[in-house]
Amino acid sequence: MDAIIFIILLVVVILFFKRLSNTVFFVAIIDILLRILTFIRDNTFQEIKSFISKYFPENIPHIISKYAKGDLYTILVWIYVILMCVFLYYVIRIFIKRKKF
Repeated sequence: MDAIIFIILLVVVILFFKRLSNTVFFVAIIDILLRILTFIRDNTFQEIKSFISKYFPENIPHIISKYAKGDLYTILVWIYVILMCVFLYYVIRIFIKRKKF
């Protein structure tokens, strides 16, 4: 179910924004949010742990591993890694452009 929701959101972002940078930022934002929720899950009360564990995956590679195996998993994870590298490039570029000497 979580993969279907993620794919639908990704398609909506791609169709709405139509730019690679927006898609890359969307994937990075979702992954960062999931990682923050995982940290909160691991460092809070049992009620919060059970709620987050039930409704939220750990991160995007965890979603991929849940639904894909073998070569498809490898290809999808490499696409994810490439998207994260592009995200890092955009963040560094923005940081350098905004830096005033």
